[in-house]
Amino acid sequence: MNESTEGALGIAIIGCGLIGHKRAANLPEGVRVVAACDLTVGRAEALVTDFAPEAVPTDDPLSAIAHPEVGLVIVATTHDQLAALGRMAVSEGRHVLLEKPGSHRTEPLLELADLADSLGLQVRVGYNHRFHPGFLKIRELGGEGRYGPLLWIRARYGHGGRIGYDSEWRADPSLSGGGELIDQGSHLIDLTRCLTGEVDLEFSEYATQFWDMPVDDNVYLALRPRTGGFAWLHASWTEWKNLFSFEVSYRTAKFELTGLGGSYGPERLVLHEMRPEMGPPDSTVFEFPEADESWRLETEDVVASIQGRPAMGAAIRDALAVHDIIDEVYNQ
Repeated sequence: MNESTEGALGIAIIGCGLIGHKRAANLPEGVRVVAACDLTVGRAEALVTDFAPEAVPTDDPLSAIAHPEVGLVIVATTHDQLAALGRMAVSEGRHVLLEKPGSHRTEPLLELADLADSLGLQVRVGYNHRFHPGFLKIRELGGEGRYGPLLWIRARYGHGGRIGYDSEWRADPSLSGGGELIDQGSHLIDLTRCLTGEVDLEFSEYATQFWDMPVDDNVYLALRPRTGGFAWLHASWTEWKNLFSFEVSYRTAKFELTGLGGSYGPERLVLHEMRPEMGPPDSTVFEFPEADESWRLETEDVVASIQGRPAMGAAIRDALAVHDIIDEVYNQ
């Protein structure tokens, strides 16, 4: 161990696909990968080669979790494995970051939450969109009632899939737990809750409108925040041009957030502030051309939670609240 890594928080990454690589590539200072695990050990070896040459690659999750330098386990697998691997990590005394939505079903996630609470361990869930700069700016400028009460939220999120998408693991409910609702729809529910607090489901419809699969490719939701206002949400796997749009209207101002970078287009926030005489508002544009820092910021936030400092990321109980909405939609 060299001086730059001595004393750093050791991480095991379980699942070395696209998201596992993103996590490894975007670690904050004071954090280092010491073990990487994938059922295809070659993917673990590739992650180690690219980001952590001193780490141990393996196809055995328990050996990665039990590595003596591991303090935090990041689980980036298919949905059906998230909670089980999280339980394994917590049982070994490790803190955990599960990728969203935390589980394919509510019950394993609830059991994990109760176990972690009993052991005094942190389990966080990777709703990294909370850490995109446009959303952080909405929280900064729209917080503490600066523009009066919330009137409404209108949000859309979607992509168009790809050839063969209907045969991938997300199309298998035994692995995913559902379709677009539990995929991108869960992000929209979480972002709404992050701004408003608890919400109740007022209306929902989900459908399989294009893809030949046993899960939904479109979902339409209406949520009522208990603090007031209303939220209309649409998540889609038939959005042929990738789209992210999150609008928030308060009594005297409106925020329009679009883009996530990459194929979703540049991230851009427009603030429209009402004038006393009304009419055309005063508009301010914020543009965020920088690379996506949400993954790094979220991991920093997880470390803060482990150290007992304030954290704004999604705790496991936040993920359970999202699952409650998902269950209510699917059980109607």
